Amino acid sequence: MSRRLLCTMAVWTSSSWRPSLTRSTPRLPCTLWRTFFADKGVRIPVMISGTIVDNSGRTLSGQTNEAFWNSVSHVKPFAIGLNCALGASDMQKYIANLSNCADCFVFCYPNAGLPNAMGGYDQKGNSMAEEIRPFCENKLVNAIGGCCGTTPEHIAAIKDMASKYEPRQRPVVEDLMRISGLEPLNYKPDPSNMRSTFLNVGERCNVAGSIMYKKAIIDGNYDKALEIALKQVQSGAHVLDINMDDGLIDGVNAMTRFVNLLVADPEISRVPFMIDSSKFEIVEAGLKCSQGKCIVNSISLKEGEDAFRANARIVKKHGAAVVVMAFDETGQAASCEDKVRMCQRAYRILVEEIGFNPQDIVFDPNVLTIGTGLAEHNNYGVDFIRATREIKRQCPGCKISGGISNIAFGFRGNEPVRRAFHSAFLHHACAAGMDMGIVNAAQVIEDKYELIDKELLEFVEDVLLNRCENATDRMLEYAQTLDPKCKPTAVRKKGTGAGAAAGGKQQSSWRDESVEKRIQYALVKGIDEFAVVDAEEARSCGKYAKPLQVIEGPLMDGMNTVGDLFGAGKMFLPQVIKSARVMKKAVAHLIPYIEEEKRLNGTSGENSHAGIFLIATVKGDVHDIGKNIVGVVLGCNNFKVVDMGVMTPPDKILDAAIEHKADVIGLSGLITPSLDEMVTVAKKMEERGMKLPLIIGGATTSKMHTAVKISPVYSGPVVYVLDASRSVPVVQSLVDKNVEQRQEYCDDIASEYNEMREEFYAGLEDRRYLSLADARAKKCRVDWADPINKPVVPKVLGNQIFLEYDMEAVLPYIDWNPFFQVWQLRGRYPNRGYPKIFNDATVGAEAKKLFEEAQVMLKDLVSKKALKLNAVVGLYPASGEGDDVLVYEDESRTTVKATMRGLRQQAEKDNNDPYMCMSDFVAPKDSGLADYIGMFACTSGVGLDTIIEAHKAAGDDYSYIMAESLADRLAEAFAELLHERVRKEWWGYAPDEKLSTDDLLKVKYQGIRPAPGYPSQPDHTEKSTMWSLLQPDVAASITLTDSLAMSPAASVSGLYFGGKCSNYFAVGKITKEQIDDYAARKDMPIDEAQRWLRTCLNYEP
Repeated sequence: MSRRLLCTMAVWTSSSWRPSLTRSTPRLPCTLWRTFFADKGVRIPVMISGTIVDNSGRTLSGQTNEAFWNSVSHVKPFAIGLNCALGASDMQKYIANLSNCADCFVFCYPNAGLPNAMGGYDQKGNSMAEEIRPFCENKLVNAIGGCCGTTPEHIAAIKDMASKYEPRQRPVVEDLMRISGLEPLNYKPDPSNMRSTFLNVGERCNVAGSIMYKKAIIDGNYDKALEIALKQVQSGAHVLDINMDDGLIDGVNAMTRFVNLLVADPEISRVPFMIDSSKFEIVEAGLKCSQGKCIVNSISLKEGEDAFRANARIVKKHGAAVVVMAFDETGQAASCEDKVRMCQRAYRILVEEIGFNPQDIVFDPNVLTIGTGLAEHNNYGVDFIRATREIKRQCPGCKISGGISNIAFGFRGNEPVRRAFHSAFLHHACAAGMDMGIVNAAQVIEDKYELIDKELLEFVEDVLLNRCENATDRMLEYAQTLDPKCKPTAVRKKGTGAGAAAGGKQQSSWRDESVEKRIQYALVKGIDEFAVVDAEEARSCGKYAKPLQVIEGPLMDGMNTVGDLFGAGKMFLPQVIKSARVMKKAVAHLIPYIEEEKRLNGTSGENSHAGIFLIATVKGDVHDIGKNIVGVVLGCNNFKVVDMGVMTPPDKILDAAIEHKADVIGLSGLITPSLDEMVTVAKKMEERGMKLPLIIGGATTSKMHTAVKISPVYSGPVVYVLDASRSVPVVQSLVDKNVEQRQEYCDDIASEYNEMREEFYAGLEDRRYLSLADARAKKCRVDWADPINKPVVPKVLGNQIFLEYDMEAVLPYIDWNPFFQVWQLRGRYPNRGYPKIFNDATVGAEAKKLFEEAQVMLKDLVSKKALKLNAVVGLYPASGEGDDVLVYEDESRTTVKATMRGLRQQAEKDNNDPYMCMSDFVAPKDSGLADYIGMFACTSGVGLDTIIEAHKAAGDDYSYIMAESLADRLAEAFAELLHERVRKEWWGYAPDEKLSTDDLLKVKYQGIRPAPGYPSQPDHTEKSTMWSLLQPDVAASITLTDSLAMSPAASVSGLYFGGKCSNYFAVGKITKEQIDDYAARKDMPIDEAQRWLRTCLNYEP
């Protein structure tokens, strides 16, 4: 028996006697998985015991025992039971419930009755045994014992009674998706009527789905957010979706705080949570706080199978169910075939490799918008329905979900039409096997399919089921006749009585209005029949001196009206496209007259377009509907549009803008990570010194994010555009040939954004920062007395200069992956990365050819010594002093030669992690230890200019780009080689290190190599201190520009920290207090410090 106990891990969840105590159920199994099973690679039996606090039958944290079982069952415990709290008679019904749902052994340790007035227990052994007898008679338990008040007498009596009965047989529990909040949700679909068992996932606690909720979170008004959550549960939500993905929200902190508040509200937390984010650190934050068994939304194959497996394993550790989006490396699945293929591939990995219960897999095959006016979107609804049926067939046990509101996004603003689409879609998708969806719970309950107005339903289903080619046009015409605020079950036509008569008169008499009003009416209604006639009348009526004035006047006035109506939700995407068609037809008629006018004026060689607009969906995002519409609208307004497509890397966008001489750049994106990409593009524009106007648009963007995050990093004009129609007046203003008016417009926008930033930062109630003193008090405290942290004395102190270093010795350290990325060659799984890329069916042959040609050039560079590899490496005595590192002249440590200044983290953390600064990694003077710091600068670019000029003179662009890319790789490889030699030879703190090139590139060595201008020390001006010590400008021909960029460009520099305590970190945002302190320490004007550290400031200077 003792040996058996030694190999059993017992965990009590809430008891007066317990080996381990936790009040938050999911943390228990995660602790088991992470700290023992997963880390140790072993599996031992686990017994889990819970305590119910009173006759409510709930645990201390409020869960019913079945909800508790659902939360921990994924651990596959050896046994589960209840102990303490109640006497046997009161505990029986709860053990019966647990016995029915648990497929493992069940035990019970009741108290000896209830305590008396003095806290003691009066029930005797025989009496207790009789109370326990029904447990044995009904075969509820496999083990029985006693807790408070029991003695050996009690246990003997219980044993004597229980030995006469057969133990409980473990039941066969029906295989269902079993999730939980405080209460269990055991989902058992009814195949004959899936709509009746459909799970409503409440959508209003999603910052992308509710403006009111988003504002509450940004404002720190969590009471309001809780009201929204409660209303959804009260309205019939079975599961609560929680999403914090917004560029203005600290997702981890917001998710942590909100979920902690939710679990404290028993009315809300009785339902399971769906933790929803595209950023996995936010998902984990939500899971760690959630009480029951959650659903994670979502993971996908977008980043390949390795990332998919890693995320799936994390979800499984937390015991959560998971939503899998139909994405893979090629993008989002739109067709039925792609949806099925991607889901089947994910299912195989999850079930066969990760060990997921199929019941816990929820596929989202992408509900895409229909009725857009674009023919390629017409079958999206049918594709989803067909895919649902086939996925359920090929992936037994799985569930199907989706974002229902996406289906009719184009009809926002027209309540009866939009809600009818939702109802009809649910009816048909559920009939095919759909299990759940993110919905407005109250509306989908109210809008029963059978109650939808029959006439409306016919129009809706023509579009939904793609029953006829003109279904969208007919739907739009019918939608115009409805009161946009009525319900789909009680449709009202607008314009009844006198209003209808007036409406009829307007319909029959609009051709009698002025030409300007006729043009406006035709644009709003999308009537192109009279576009040429009206454009010609406007041109020849004598009111407009030039044909261009017709475009700039009545045609643009009409498009502005379209933009206002669309922005107000009174026009829909298909109508906007029709409006653009009218515009295009009218402009096409006017173009020959504009060209003729230019010819007569002697300017026929000029472009006839209004400007060149380059637009792209940013890297990592495959959504392009909005972008395409912007292109249509601007193209029809006489702009030349260069469409870069989707998933476009920043450099590709900017290179194309230069190539096509663009007047304006537009960025589009739908998913939250696209916000970061837009910031990156803006930063790269600034780095390149560009001044082109930058337009920001897309579903996930906002004016506030543009003002706070994008505008500050780019000195050119940055404008947020709400929708496609509004892009026209914005772009026209940005290319206005009247320089004074154009500048006035840009100044107005910049001024507005400055005000918005001030308001935003003033209202950051939930973003707290420690004072500098408090942050320093919570610094990373290294135990310098521990021998593991004892500094190693370098074997070589001072500077070492390397000129014309052997290039051949550097070649093995080259990381080829960035090389292929520069050339836009990326293999798909499983052929991503060097050398697997050569096997890729699409890019493999070209990658191999490129690589071989690179080897030829490398060989030539080596043989001719055409590039000189120069470097300076310095190792110096040093000590930490506060947030700085003192660098000494020599080992006497009497003269400080230079001081490396550091910045410390200040953003408040929710855990006990220290607030880091690089100086923490260097032993201070009072430690009694002599420590050191290193630094380096290296280049492979000396001689590169000569090579480039020769190739350019020969017209060989390919070769000069190849030379540049190889020089860049050589510089990084040279830095890697030098660092290895520092660790093994010159400093010598890791003399026995034996790492492969792959391990070196994965930073598996001791110590770090940070650089000024990067997260651990974001101040570029610290390079000046490095240059004063190393003097690489004199010794190695590596200079700094005014902006502190290194020249030659193929150069790398950084610092060396050798201690095992050192690690990479990001300083993040800092306060004005630290800027003042930092500027004083550096003897730098505050304005200059703020300029160099602008992106790190938690305020607007």
